Amino acid sequence: MTIARVAIEPDDTPPGPATRLVLDDPPTTLDAALGFAPQLGAVAGTPGGGSTRDLWEALATLGSIDLGVVRAVEPHLDALAILREAGVPASGGASVTWGVFAAEGGDEPVRARELDGRWQLSGTKPWCSLAARLDSALITAHLPHGGRGLFTIELTDPGVTVRRDAWPSRGLSEIPSGPVVLAAVAAVPVGGTDWYLSRPGFAWGGIGVAACWYGGAVALARSLYEGAGTVPAPILAMHLGRVDAHLQSARRALAEAARLIDRAEVPDAAVMAKRVRAAVATCCESVIALVGHALGPAPLALDAEHSKRVADLQLYIRQHHAEKDEASLGSTLAEMVVSPW
Repeated sequence: MTIARVAIEPDDTPPGPATRLVLDDPPTTLDAALGFAPQLGAVAGTPGGGSTRDLWEALATLGSIDLGVVRAVEPHLDALAILREAGVPASGGASVTWGVFAAEGGDEPVRARELDGRWQLSGTKPWCSLAARLDSALITAHLPHGGRGLFTIELTDPGVTVRRDAWPSRGLSEIPSGPVVLAAVAAVPVGGTDWYLSRPGFAWGGIGVAACWYGGAVALARSLYEGAGTVPAPILAMHLGRVDAHLQSARRALAEAARLIDRAEVPDAAVMAKRVRAAVATCCESVIALVGHALGPAPLALDAEHSKRVADLQLYIRQHHAEKDEASLGSTLAEMVVSPW
């Protein structure tokens, strides 16, 4: 399969080793993605380690192939980056696949308790993507004396029960993300209290997810370009121009963030992440609408690849919480002593 690179920097910048691996051996199915994730993890850098652009280009290029594929790979890379940031070696060998389960909610949140120097987790964790297919996971849990801790668990532990009946989604249908019930599951702590949310890498991981969204938007834009013969010339020109403007804004946001992160020139990681994610989410929503207006109902109804990509991207970008996240950004800016612009 021949695919095109999704460049974060201009196309004359050569691809790094992670992007090159994606281009040379692109996974196109979920099974292939799970096998590919450890291979990519072996060559992909950690955000802030000097090759952030390459990492995000690899994710964007995977996203342009299939958003289900990148949705399977990205958490594995994120988990490896978290473990490196904590100075903890990834257990289980090079072929182990990882997830990151950090959502909160529900009536029985996951709680940690320490017994004779060993930790156990019990409760229900929502939004656990591919829990039935992965080997290990990083998972957050409420600590006995307040705050949250991060732990590693083995998903083969007999105390882990995956709810397989809780994923009716049409988007990312191959990535079941229902709850997991834990009953006295053995766990190993990673970092200190609230370390998971307070570390700079939390923001960089959030931008990496936005790079995945961007890849999906680029693929939709390519569909518009390739379907140009079905669109009247003036309408095509207008939509191509609008789509390009949105994509370039998102691309520049990702490129600038990658450069600043690798130079350690980010005064506020959370603000940067919120800005970039908002820019990319806005781009994706606009591209979905513009491509739909230009091409009409036919590809949504008759082109399985196109309709899947639209459904996948619509769900995936809802990891950006729209007005809620924008209000969070605005509240932070309003508290600044000096104007942010």
